Amino acid sequence: MGRPSIKNEKQYEALRNQGYGKEKAARIANTQNAGKNGGSSEKYEKRSKKELYEQAKKIGIDGRSKMDKEELIDALRNH
Repeated sequence: MGRPSIKNEKQYEALRNQGYGKEKAARIANTQNAGKNGGSSEKYEKRSKKELYEQAKKIGIDGRSKMDKEELIDALRNH
């Protein structure tokens, strides 16, 4: 099964680069007003390990306490 159709590819790619997971980026890019509004968040690479850990905790990523910063980034992007 391939990637679902994305209405706003440019926004989808921008969201993925900001650290959004595939599903969340697709949902946002497929909204009726995709690309017309929305905030911007700091890239994962610029966040502290503690901030990444808290985000992982918030969305329920298992094994986060044993992950280093790069692993947390990968888990958040692919959740």
